[in-house]
Amino acid sequence: MHPAYNRISSSGHNSPSPPQSPLRGSPRLRHTRSSNNKGGGSSGKFLPPPKTFAQRIAWILLSVLLRRQGVFLFAPLIYISGMLLYMGTVSLDVVVPDINSRPPPGSVYRSPQLYNKLRPEMDADNFSSDALATVWRHPYKGGEWRPCINKSEEGLPESNGYIYVEANGGLNQQRTSIGNAVAVAGYLNATLVIPNFHYHSIWRDPSKFSDIYNEEYFIQTLKGDVRVVNKLPGYIMERFDHNMSNVYNFKVKAWSSIKYYRESVLPRLLEEQFIRISPFANRLSFDAPPAVQRLRCLANYESLRFANPIATLAESLVERMKERSAHNNGKYIAVHLRFEEDMVAFSCCIFDGGEQEISDMNAARERGWRGKFTKPGRVIRPGSIRINGKCPLTPLEVGLMLRGMGFDNSTSIFLASGKIYNAEKTMAPLLEMFPLLQTKDMLATAEELAPFKNFSSRMAAIDYTVCLHSEVFVTTQGGNFPHFLMGHRRYLFGGHSKTIRPDKRKLALLFDNPNIGWKTFKRQMLNMRSHSDSKGIELKRPNDSIYTFPCPDCMCRVNKTEEVKPQSSP
Repeated sequence: MHPAYNRISSSGHNSPSPPQSPLRGSPRLRHTRSSNNKGGGSSGKFLPPPKTFAQRIAWILLSVLLRRQGVFLFAPLIYISGMLLYMGTVSLDVVVPDINSRPPPGSVYRSPQLYNKLRPEMDADNFSSDALATVWRHPYKGGEWRPCINKSEEGLPESNGYIYVEANGGLNQQRTSIGNAVAVAGYLNATLVIPNFHYHSIWRDPSKFSDIYNEEYFIQTLKGDVRVVNKLPGYIMERFDHNMSNVYNFKVKAWSSIKYYRESVLPRLLEEQFIRISPFANRLSFDAPPAVQRLRCLANYESLRFANPIATLAESLVERMKERSAHNNGKYIAVHLRFEEDMVAFSCCIFDGGEQEISDMNAARERGWRGKFTKPGRVIRPGSIRINGKCPLTPLEVGLMLRGMGFDNSTSIFLASGKIYNAEKTMAPLLEMFPLLQTKDMLATAEELAPFKNFSSRMAAIDYTVCLHSEVFVTTQGGNFPHFLMGHRRYLFGGHSKTIRPDKRKLALLFDNPNIGWKTFKRQMLNMRSHSDSKGIELKRPNDSIYTFPCPDCMCRVNKTEEVKPQSSP
């Protein structure tokens, strides 16, 4: 029999000695020296047996542990189990202290609080009356540019057929379609039928080409480069029973190259003599040969003029703005503000309108984009949207930004916008900061606006013209309207867009900072203004739009001996 290994030494030595084997069926008994043995002799005796049930369980566990070494591996589990049993008998109703942690950046609209904090210093700093005169300090570091679109003086060869396009979208998306249609028709030596404007449920404007643009001027300006007619010949329509739906509709992919038109569209055009392309927005690549770009330039910057009723009223409003800005030599700021209900709803951003705002936005989203924002699994994080610069700037934020950029309360501002959401509340701070603010509804009489009131594209054309002739144009949100304006302003103003494009990500962080002071805020805004100045002249890159970057395809660099002449208005 192998002696059992004793874990508890009975002597003072470190080396273990073999103990007595325990009796079967009884707890292990320890042989000890009796402390009561007065005779100095030693006599072994057993400890008293356990009497209670708990003691018996404890003795059994101890016996098992001492008998099997591997059982110690389960000691942590036994300890944890005991602790859990103990904790189950203890009340855990502990009072946790309330820690006020700051919400994540962007999750709360803090601009009103920042405005109240900065307003005293902002009002005391209201002395930058020369800001409009000095806003563009170094606009032409790389030299000035001038328009240089060459018109063809030669006659046109026999046409390869007729092209009919349907321009969809709003005013400036339709403008893209017109420019691209002219380019494609000229490149394919086809005759362009005046584009048809597709009625859209969002813009709800049934206007035709001649309602918005000067059709006769458009045809005459292009006559040396592209044939344009306002209707198809009768013999062509007879072939299709005078029904446009019978005409073959060429489905062209977005951003198709001009090579595709030559290889795929032209053969069908030669065969049919008449093709229809619908829809046509963004159906031609931005990157195209110089011959195609020249036709785009000619169409957008030279041949498109607004119809006389629109142009007459718009030019009157420009003069009225200049009169109201006489103290600044007729210079004014134009702001394109996108804070309409549909824009606020689409952004999914949260402002300070409370439950009413939430209800309004949910209803607007359901009307305009039924089910798009309530799909299962879709997660909307308004705070992240704001920090990423995707929220539309509020009127209050626009005012704070412009005051920080040095424009005082004597600055005249023209506001180009649709119907502002909750305007009575949201516009109040902007009007406090800029009391000379005007809109087309404030500049024009009700009788003057009546012919255009129910037509969104015609109203947008009026805004476009007044913005075009401002000293400073401020864009607060992306879209076709500001992009076309920037390109058109470059074409008119020697290559410089004279446009402030704010860094909305940086603005979101600044508006979210409750500790920022006026001096620091103003320094950041002046840096942002200076950055827009430095980016005023930019050359077109391969994938850029010629309608935003006309240099160098539509413009040439000015020699030092040349003088740039101002261009005529649209």
